[in-house]
Amino acid sequence: MDALDDLLRAALHEMDRGRHAEAAALLAPHAHLASNPLQRYLGESLRRSGQAQAAIGPLMQALALKIDDIDAYLQLAFALQTLQMKSEAAECFRTVAALRPDSVMAQAYQAHGDQQCARWEDFDANLQSLHAALRAKPDAADDEFGVPFALAALPHAPADLLKVARLSTRFLSRGIAALPPVRAIDKPRLRIGYLSSDFHAHATAALMVEVLECRDRARFEVLLFSHGPDDGSPLQQRVRAACDGFIDVGALDAAGIAARMRAEGVDIAVDLKGHTAGSRFTALAARPAPVQVAWLGFPGTCGADYIDYVIGDPIVTPLADAPFYSERIAQLPRCYQPGDATRRIVPTPRAALGLPEDAIVLLSANVVHKILPPVFEAWMVLLHRLPSALLWQLSGGEQADARLREQAARHGVAPERIVFMPPADMADHWNRLAAADLALDTWPYNGHTTTSDALAAGVPVMTLRGDGFASRVAESLLVEAGLPELVCETLDAYVERACALVAGPKPTLRPWIDSPAFARDLEALYLRMWDRAVAGLPPEALPAMALPAAPAGDAGDAGDAGDAGDAGDARRP
Repeated sequence: MDALDDLLRAALHEMDRGRHAEAAALLAPHAHLASNPLQRYLGESLRRSGQAQAAIGPLMQALALKIDDIDAYLQLAFALQTLQMKSEAAECFRTVAALRPDSVMAQAYQAHGDQQCARWEDFDANLQSLHAALRAKPDAADDEFGVPFALAALPHAPADLLKVARLSTRFLSRGIAALPPVRAIDKPRLRIGYLSSDFHAHATAALMVEVLECRDRARFEVLLFSHGPDDGSPLQQRVRAACDGFIDVGALDAAGIAARMRAEGVDIAVDLKGHTAGSRFTALAARPAPVQVAWLGFPGTCGADYIDYVIGDPIVTPLADAPFYSERIAQLPRCYQPGDATRRIVPTPRAALGLPEDAIVLLSANVVHKILPPVFEAWMVLLHRLPSALLWQLSGGEQADARLREQAARHGVAPERIVFMPPADMADHWNRLAAADLALDTWPYNGHTTTSDALAAGVPVMTLRGDGFASRVAESLLVEAGLPELVCETLDAYVERACALVAGPKPTLRPWIDSPAFARDLEALYLRMWDRAVAGLPPEALPAMALPAAPAGDAGDAGDAGDAGDAGDARRP
């Protein structure tokens, strides 16, 4: 037994450092043992190292040894999702919810799992169970992962998202000791440390790259702390070239990342992930830097008392929403999301995409889990009102696509009027979007990168304003692009305006990406944060500074948008 315990501790140590292939190699020679934790850890480490199919057997064995092992069910669900077996994954989540009806985590995953495969039969019941678990959970609880990303995509009150974020952060940050305090001092050059797993061919890198290239190198030194893949892509090479240092921390646990950031003398640590997949934002729990900031990755609060500021703008983070953030709101004067004006769109012909030349193409490039029943019902109304229109939907996999077509038939719409676009690399995806006439946004979780991609392709976006960060990103982008009239207050207005838009001339988008100006605004915000820290003042709300008046005839400028990632992974007691 001692030998087995030592083996499990060694494997868990590797997993905590993100070395999942090494953990699997440790455990695999002992796969014959009838040990529930060994089988679960082996399954998890295989899944996390990219071997989802191989993970199924050990996880099933773990459940055979302990039928109520919640973590084994969660790991099995994640593996099944990777294998595009999302309906089967949803059943695993449903089992977890049945085993733990009082768990916010369990109920959130159940709702999110059903959304991923467009299974809406229990939509209202799922919401009721999630909200009941959330209301019953003590505010100071620290015993579970609350899954903020799942809640953000479902109807919720902003105060609920703060509560879930605090629950999750408290759980994920347990056991991380703070480093000795370090004092902010006045200095001629600040060192900014960005923490993310997305410095490769990923939406976040595509959003940030030009701003990094436009930064003030005399005043700011930028280090990237990466816990993501080295894909050798041109985008990754461009991001690396724009910065002063690229530090791979993928093999380090949270404490190790914090220690490395402290050793590198980071003045302002900026986490770009928040509550999204693969995040290591809890490294900031050790307080490696005098000033700590959340930006770009997660559209809402991190619920962490060790993150000082969240960067937004007057639309996505109005100061009136301060009670719903654990951080202090720091506003940029433009849309909080950057973009790349060097991106070039080469439209793909409709024929190559399987789209009729004479159809009205209504684009939905948001992932399936963002499509709530009321959203889909509004789209079906549009298809009834526009007989020559089709819905061009990003594929959610064979199971989800089949369910969406079934739902269309229930609404009296021919299933073939939904055309699914398969996965594609970023450049091909950007180019194909130009084939659409109008993009239809989702709510309460808007398209973020999805919206800016459509606008970059010259496609207007119809959105519905909601409450909270995730529900206002499209509005922020549309205002910057000179299309505030496409921001609707009601469902009826959304439908009527969409019908009117496709019947008339396509509106003209003004150029909205000005990366040099965005870089200056961002740097000015960093300096305001730093000046407070140097003065010994606590973090405080930083309202947007007024923009200089644009010269007559100037098209103006704006930011760009990025999307949060997928739901986070399971806890491990």
